[in-house]
Amino acid sequence: MARVCEICGKKPTTGNNVSHAHNKTRKVWYPNLQKVKALDKGTVRSIKVCTRCIRSGAVTKAL
Repeated sequence: MARVCEICGKKPTTGNNVSHAHNKTRKVWYPNLQKVKALDKGTVRSIKVCTRCIRSGAVTKAL
């Protein structure tokens, strides 16, 4: 189960947590994905979409 938006392709990014003592540990930031029933080529299917795509109207929700 990939953590990737099916519309824009947004996926997890990586970097470092940096403490006050400047110790570095690896960290992962995940996109805010939601399972949404959406219209895709005339059919209703459940897809994983980031909240930015939902908010911008890139997804047409099924009723």
